[in-house]
Amino acid sequence: MDYDDSNDTNKSIKNDETLENFSEDKNIDYDQEADKLGSEGSVDGENAENNDSGKDDSEYAYKDHEEINQDEANQEEDQGEANQDESYKDKDQEEASEDESYKDEENDPNKGTGYIKIHNVPVKKKRFKKMAPFIAAMLISALLGGVAGGAIVSSQINKTAYSSPITSSTNQSKTVSYSSSSLISKIAEEAGPAIVGVDTKAITQDIFGDREVEGSGSGIIFDSKGYIVTNEHVIGNSKDIFVTLPGRKPVKAQVVGADKRTDIAVIKINESNLPVAVFGDSSKVKVGDLAIAIGNPMGEEYAGSVTSGIISALNRNMVVDGKRYKLIQTDAAINPGNSGGALLNERGEVVGINTIKISSSKVEGMGFAIPINEVKPIVEQLMKNGYVSRPYLGIYFFDVTDSMIKDYKLVPGVVIDKVDSGSAAESAGLKPRDIITEVDGNKIKSSDELYDCIQSHKVGDSIKVKVWRDGSTLTIPVTLGDSKGL
Repeated sequence: MDYDDSNDTNKSIKNDETLENFSEDKNIDYDQEADKLGSEGSVDGENAENNDSGKDDSEYAYKDHEEINQDEANQEEDQGEANQDESYKDKDQEEASEDESYKDEENDPNKGTGYIKIHNVPVKKKRFKKMAPFIAAMLISALLGGVAGGAIVSSQINKTAYSSPITSSTNQSKTVSYSSSSLISKIAEEAGPAIVGVDTKAITQDIFGDREVEGSGSGIIFDSKGYIVTNEHVIGNSKDIFVTLPGRKPVKAQVVGADKRTDIAVIKINESNLPVAVFGDSSKVKVGDLAIAIGNPMGEEYAGSVTSGIISALNRNMVVDGKRYKLIQTDAAINPGNSGGALLNERGEVVGINTIKISSSKVEGMGFAIPINEVKPIVEQLMKNGYVSRPYLGIYFFDVTDSMIKDYKLVPGVVIDKVDSGSAAESAGLKPRDIITEVDGNKIKSSDELYDCIQSHKVGDSIKVKVWRDGSTLTIPVTLGDSKGL
């Protein structure tokens, strides 16, 4: 039971009133009051032996009101031990009992006669005082233990580092080590200098004639001799290209090679001893991994911007401007100007080339990057040949739809719309309106299936193409040519 100072004040007032009434009573016989107290026994009827008839001395019986009250409190304390345990179980019941005791005091027949009743001081408070040093010691020990434990864990975490040598055929071997403390800022500090701005000028025509337009994007230095990888759509059809290194003035760049199909290009500046980004392994990327994008969104004014998020998905198939991509999805902010910039993992390694963002009022946080494992062989070929060599059939085609099958009595497959002059298809005798139904025994029902089948071969391979022509089926051997960047 909690100690209530307000009740003590009320009791004090009542006691003072009782004492005042006592002192004003002219007819009180002190000896008589002492005999009465002795005959009544102790307070609440306990310890009658301490108030036997042999003690009729008025000075002893009623020496001081406060002493009598103190004796009564001491006597009641032993009896109250059992009640105290019950009060701990139900605090509300104890408080109700306390209120009831106050009511008893109001109805006490001894009130106004000089008899003073003192309520027991709660034992709970006494126990708390006794236990306070122990409780304080426990709390201090817990706090010290928590601080010490946190310090140990923190020190162990700060000792953790990511270290891995990453090599590729186009960039130098480099070991990158990052502490888990301020990981993103450390990655930005290490990888940021290898991310550059790419600005372009191009000539376009409108109804008023030729006019110059400017564009901007990002790029990644992968060779210290000035070789930079970016998106093809960043530099395509440009007459002038400028690269801005962090903290330096723009320098002119030349195109080494570009591949529209993969949207990858390599450019070069006449600089040496440049910082180089480390290419990672995109096959090890997992959904939920840390993703950090660095680039120049909205141009040089926001050069070197760093955003972070996670890897949202892998192998997202997308078709953009007729080109098919299999991309990494991230919620790290990718904005216009980020194209050609780096998507990095928790080790500071480049795992993708930022290239696409879905822009819509209904969509937020959907950016896409070309996996670096697909970029590496493209870069190698661009460095070697200036273009990407692929098996090439040399046709334009589209799918046969269900309605076409029904209306024109056609068969499922892919319709040849146009044959390129001098292509492998033309040399083999394929014609417009032919419907390709099989390649090397594999059923072809869509353009994607035909594309995948051709790309699974090499330049110079011979394949057998089955076509449906004017109601007849023909099998035509074709030797695949070289796309030479087409």
